[in-house]
Amino acid sequence: MRKVRRQAMQTSFRVRGNTLIVDLGSRRSVLSSAPRAGGITRARYILNHQVAAKPIDIDDRGAGANARCADPARTLSKLATSLGICDKFVGLMTAVSLADLVTVREANENIWVEGFVTVGTSNAVRAGEAATPKQRANSETHPGTINLILVTNARLSASAMVGVVQVATEAKTAALLRAKIKSWTGRSGATGTGTDAVVVVSGDGPPQRYSGTHTILGELVGRAIETAVAEGLDRYARWQVRRAVSRRIKNSHDV
Repeated sequence: MRKVRRQAMQTSFRVRGNTLIVDLGSRRSVLSSAPRAGGITRARYILNHQVAAKPIDIDDRGAGANARCADPARTLSKLATSLGICDKFVGLMTAVSLADLVTVREANENIWVEGFVTVGTSNAVRAGEAATPKQRANSETHPGTINLILVTNARLSASAMVGVVQVATEAKTAALLRAKIKSWTGRSGATGTGTDAVVVVSGDGPPQRYSGTHTILGELVGRAIETAVAEGLDRYARWQVRRAVSRRIKNSHDV
């Protein structure tokens, strides 16, 4: 079992109820695929809100946890108001328990990267598989999304922000391949899930024009995400065991 090295996180965060709140301290440049304020924006907060798991149907596919809400952006906006968040934010949804949130930090001299990662793989896919299956991807109600939130003190160019997404995706896939995660179809070599999201937050520190795997920044991103996803997979596997035991106990009482 892999263990994440515990280091003090510089980025302020807390879990309030079913919501991870990452407080950046001030508005920062953010690039993301989030359902709320996705794309390129400036925001002070990043939210990752836990919702109830449900099977992914044909009509849901591609929406993932967002399919639980007719309008995820509006739902997340209402959530932020209820949490007293008035400044700009980027919002994600997950069915993974925030008790299984993985935090990770990697640093090298004057550059650091911190990650906040939630991992579920019931909705795992291999890139290139059919986007519209003829049956439910999963008949059970299992969490199936990998959300990656990356914060760095480095001041990233626009191309470097895209590069971080690329390296993070490669690292995530490497962790999935090492763990031999299968697609929901049973095909080997899952590369992600059908509902993954990634958030990259730039800082105001050392300027970085590039962030590929030949750069120190790319090395930090890759190491942080591969470590965090591997730990998240371990936690997801333990969750599955606990759930199976709970169901057996419940079924024995129902007999």
